[in-house]
Amino acid sequence: MDELEVLRLRDEVLQAMYWMSSEGIAECPTAVELARFLALEPGTLGAFLGRFVAEGLLTTDGETFRLSEQGLANGKRTWADEMADLTKPTHGECDADCWCHDSPEAAAECLRDHTGAARAD
Repeated sequence: MDELEVLRLRDEVLQAMYWMSSEGIAECPTAVELARFLALEPGTLGAFLGRFVAEGLLTTDGETFRLSEQGLANGKRTWADEMADLTKPTHGECDADCWCHDSPEAAAECLRDHTGAARAD
């Protein structure tokens, strides 16, 4: 497997572990559980999990794996990048930088603007 493929697999493992932890599915999956989740052969994945432990992205007790602080940050970031198109505001919705977050009054005005209600000036 070339290094680009290793990077792709690393991101996939970290994203999956971040998601599994966030959803309460598994905080510390075994290699078999993680391989099943990723539809990979456990033997193939096992060698890479060892590499990710050596790189400081995962910790292990020999049986289960957990995201390290660095692995958690990377998994969270790559998950957000992967899901960005699905979580961005839709047409007519404001985003996190909208002026409506300044106050409850601004939020009400923004809502009126987006729903087409008349503005009360």
